[in-house]
Amino acid sequence: MRKQNMDRDWIATARTLSEALPYLQRYTGAVVVVKFGGNAMGDEAAMAEFARDIVLMRQVGMNPVVVHGGGPMINDLLKRLGITSDWVRGKRVTDQATVEVVEMVLSGLVNKRIVQAINDQGGRAVGISGKDDDLMVCAPDDPELGFVGRPVEMNVQVLRDLYGAGIIPVVAPVGTGENDNETFNVNGDTAAGAIAGALKADRLLLLTDVAGVKDKTGNVVTQMTPDEVRAMIADGTIAGGMIPKTETALKAVEDGVRAVVILDGRVRNACLLELFTDHGAGSLIRSTEPRIKPRIR
Repeated sequence: MRKQNMDRDWIATARTLSEALPYLQRYTGAVVVVKFGGNAMGDEAAMAEFARDIVLMRQVGMNPVVVHGGGPMINDLLKRLGITSDWVRGKRVTDQATVEVVEMVLSGLVNKRIVQAINDQGGRAVGISGKDDDLMVCAPDDPELGFVGRPVEMNVQVLRDLYGAGIIPVVAPVGTGENDNETFNVNGDTAAGAIAGALKADRLLLLTDVAGVKDKTGNVVTQMTPDEVRAMIADGTIAGGMIPKTETALKAVEDGVRAVVILDGRVRNACLLELFTDHGAGSLIRSTEPRIKPRIR
């Protein structure tokens, strides 16, 4: 006989699902690019939870595209191989030996771990890099840095083909060059922004190890316009490592992404909180559209 007194947790779960309906309707068919990186990549439980969230997004009718980083893993293998790095203005000079390790780690080790994690949660994921089908053609970002690239040409049809077939693309930020046999290491945020812009994505979610963009008092700013972001960079409120992230966000919005969110990836289910509730878990940068007021299609 079924228990008449339902556990309150199950009642709360049912209520949450019901309240999420407008958001589920809003994002049906939406393209959401998610940059995955930070400490969660090295934690098995966090990786599984992230993969489960991505599978859920796909299951409710969204088209997630995952772009990942892998800096700590690259550093670890370079050290084990005895490959030393020179630095210019705080950035690693990527020579031929280093870029080969970068490609090995990003396209091989890291990419396949994420693909396997998604598949283990019942999804269908395929791993590719920016070199596949010339997805991301790059030029040198700075000649002094060697094979560090910036995307100059994007060919995203391969991504549309994959998510159109119900497959979750997982992209390693390694690009091809304009010349034969060139390989470039691309910053993960930069790659995610370029892919989101080329796809005219509904959302770009940049997962980080910080709470979001903070104002001068240390409080997280939950919503900003591009002009507000530029002003905060100009007056020094946004500084350090947050500058390239917000610049990536600005470029993506200029390229047609509806909104970019710099998310605290340390928060459980951060992507779901941002997409399916009014709460959010970071700083949203948008041209015209607020976080609330779901647009029901």
